[in-house]
Amino acid sequence: QVQLVESGGGLVQAGGSLRLSCAASGRTFSSVSMGWFRQAPGKEREFVAAISSSGGSTDFGNSVKGRFTISRDNAKNTVYRQMNSLKPEDTAVYYCARGCYSLPYAHPDEYDYWGQGTQVTVSS
Repeated sequence: QVQLVESGGGLVQAGGSLRLSCAASGRTFSSVSMGWFRQAPGKEREFVAAISSSGGSTDFGNSVKGRFTISRDNAKNTVYRQMNSLKPEDTAVYYCARGCYSLPYAHPDEYDYWGQGTQVTVSS
């Protein structure tokens, strides 16, 4: 059974930074992509970022390009996401997800396991 556990969420002021982590169980971590999505109240789930199995390829949602980065440590079965220049509209529950394939994809259907989510609140 694969488990994904997010950490690092919290309350931050606009313009600040946060680093989220997602620790994954399972032996296949290094062979699949990992992604982050977010969902704000009353809104649909939105793609944030994804990284390929090797870490050599990344993809970002338009709303976070240039502000967020994603990285992974396959030795630790962990994926990270650094969020800079945070805005109030970044407020959401952020979910980590395990990809079905090695390449990063933006559609949630390309992910088979999801974490429980971590709240990020950006105050103005």
